[in-house]
Amino acid sequence: MTPHPLTRRATLVGALSLLSGCAAVSALSGGGRALDTYDLTPSSTPAQGKRSARTLVVARPEAPAAIVSDRILVKPDPRSVTYLPGARWSAEAPLLVQSLLVRSISATGRMGYVGQVENGPAAEQVLLARLDAFQVDADPSRNLVARVDLALSLLSDADQTLIASRSFAGSARAEGDSAAAIVAAFQTVMNQILPEAANWVADT
Repeated sequence: MTPHPLTRRATLVGALSLLSGCAAVSALSGGGRALDTYDLTPSSTPAQGKRSARTLVVARPEAPAAIVSDRILVKPDPRSVTYLPGARWSAEAPLLVQSLLVRSISATGRMGYVGQVENGPAAEQVLLARLDAFQVDADPSRNLVARVDLALSLLSDADQTLIASRSFAGSARAEGDSAAAIVAAFQTVMNQILPEAANWVADT
């Protein structure tokens, strides 16, 4: 018999609440079992302004150690860290977000070149990022909530002066406790953040 979704969610959150730190990572590592791999898609916001010849490189975001992983981070409470069993991102979370930013900014059609630090022509501007949250939280009602908190700083590459900075944050409740439902919640959040971030960079 298939458990009721609410029962399954309560069981998952209850189990997660018993795990923390390295013990949780070990317990949920899968023991060599193949993990399902998930990706996120960038924003495809159409051009809303004049195209420029600006060149921009997007640096790899800084992030806390728990986020620097290809595992999907789960926080049953503010002090506990574990990872979603049986699932992983297509790349470490900071690299995934870096790729999403590059493709989303490029998709505005308003920049001459957008790429990563290691590739492309000399940059006129550099986009620094700090990923403060990229995780699933269990709220007091035992809902699973994807949360992303991203801080961006735009610098002039010539003299490293700060041009502007802004933070972007969002959250979305997962419609179930499966990996697919949780990833869909992350995509909902990124669908909010990426167009705003891309247009802010292009406008600044």
